[in-house]
Amino acid sequence: MKKLDLFTPIGLILGLVVIGLAIYFNSGMDVVILFMQLASVFIVFGGVSAALFVNFSAPELRKLPAIVKEAFRHRKYDLRELNDTFVMLAKKARKEGLLALESQLDDDVEDPFIKKGVRLAVDGIEPEMIQDIMMAEVVSMEERHKRGRRIIERAGDFAPAWGMIGTLVALVIMLNDLDDPATLGPSMALAMLTTLYGAILANLFFNPMASKLENKTETEVFVNQVMIEGIIGIQSGQNPHILEEKLRAFIREEKKPEYDVGESGVLAHEV
Repeated sequence: MKKLDLFTPIGLILGLVVIGLAIYFNSGMDVVILFMQLASVFIVFGGVSAALFVNFSAPELRKLPAIVKEAFRHRKYDLRELNDTFVMLAKKARKEGLLALESQLDDDVEDPFIKKGVRLAVDGIEPEMIQDIMMAEVVSMEERHKRGRRIIERAGDFAPAWGMIGTLVALVIMLNDLDDPATLGPSMALAMLTTLYGAILANLFFNPMASKLENKTETEVFVNQVMIEGIIGIQSGQNPHILEEKLRAFIREEKKPEYDVGESGVLAHEV
């Protein structure tokens, strides 16, 4: 079950607070208000939105809210619990046969990926074919996530560029008013705001969010591979103790920083 990932909103709010406090402590509240310019907001947000409309189709963009929502949710995978599930299924299959697992799935297994794999095993599909089918689903999931994540990655590319475009527009307006030297300083400050907005959007919102989604996908692929190993072990009639030791090898991968499995067997990277 997926829950709210508090680190995403905390990180976004913290980044904005740090920038706001840096401005406030250096110049005061009047300057903080100066940084809030609707014209710059319109250029950057409007420009990024327009570029996304050109770059992607309507069906793809309709998925954007759901994609962004995934960055604010996590799912915790307990590899020890997963190990115990496969050992339990392996013992039942060894004792009563694969057909006995059909009723066990509805009572003791929640993950649809495991259910699909075990049902393929119950249907008598060969291990190689099961692995091909399940890996095809993993690859499809990975590609689907990649296509969705690409929208946010492109937004991260477009934001700085549109910030620079806004700065150029403001500079043209400023150069048109060179007859009044008193306006040069404020006009230049306003011109730089769009560049600042573009940089903040890219480096606080879009790029970190895309990176987080990529990490989530990598973790899900890893866990699915563990599940496939368990399913193949059940189908081939492996001794439950041997299967348990085999799956424990994945739990002992805490040396890999991208998954960081702790003593509890729970992936520290939460999806």
